[in-house]
Amino acid sequence: MPPLIELDGLAKSYPGSAPAVAELSLTVAEGEIFGLLGPNGAGKTTAISMLSCLLAPSRGKARIAGHDVVAEAFAVRRIIGLVPQDLALYPTLSASDNLVYFGSLYGLGGRALRQRVGEALAMVGLAERAHDAIDKLSGGMRRRVNIAAGLLHRPRVLFLDEPTVGVDPQSRNFIFEGVEALKRAGLTVIYTTHYMEEAERLCDRVAIMDRGRLIALDTPRALIEAHGGTIVIGVGEGQIDAVAPSLSALEAVTGVVVADACVSIKSPVPARVLGRAIDVIAGAGIDIRSVDVLGQNLEAVFLDLTGRRLRD
Repeated sequence: MPPLIELDGLAKSYPGSAPAVAELSLTVAEGEIFGLLGPNGAGKTTAISMLSCLLAPSRGKARIAGHDVVAEAFAVRRIIGLVPQDLALYPTLSASDNLVYFGSLYGLGGRALRQRVGEALAMVGLAERAHDAIDKLSGGMRRRVNIAAGLLHRPRVLFLDEPTVGVDPQSRNFIFEGVEALKRAGLTVIYTTHYMEEAERLCDRVAIMDRGRLIALDTPRALIEAHGGTIVIGVGEGQIDAVAPSLSALEAVTGVVVADACVSIKSPVPARVLGRAIDVIAGAGIDIRSVDVLGQNLEAVFLDLTGRRLRD
């Protein structure tokens, strides 16, 4: 069965700046929840904007259900739903009136539109709040109405760009359950998030982007198993670079990175390595300020691949 989404060297550049997206190539199967992860400025939203026909690529190709996103944009728009990071709702209108408006933009009307509005609000658990104005709803409820708007025309692909930002735990969990229900119904979901536990729970596969480039692509479990855990030791004054070779030589150490005033030690079994690593550093007369063991989870993989320094 051919993939539902195909990207071949997709790129977006602007004059005088580094590429926002550089040579992105991947496929997504029908019915898959596919996570698109990366730090701020990694190119996630730019990639989604190109796939949803809002932004023309500078180079490369992208196809959804066999339709080129540039040459056949009208056909693509009919089979995708987009839930943007920022709320796209009219605050003084009710939830149902918002959905009626957006449904009319898809060419829906009459009884069919009313039925779709009812279905979409029920799907996000807001059927009883249909007549409440958006500005009277909580932040989590607004997010859920935003998702309902993207489902009105029963798309084959739904793009969810940071859908849980700023929502309460109950609404967040409801969104999770909703995404899982959409998968069971056969919908393909492209899901971007900064919360690694979300991707670990929801996504069949994840692509990690950094500075516009794809740097890892696999199932969450395979990425976790491949990268193992990481020991992060903060140090004071001392020649930490000088002990890096000794740390690398320790049994079960697969990588050592020295950056600023810390050293990161990768290992599939960090508990076995920790004591010996501390002995090496302390034995060299270097003051140890902090010790943190990042377990085998997707957040540890993400930090390992993209770095720990905060970026804007």
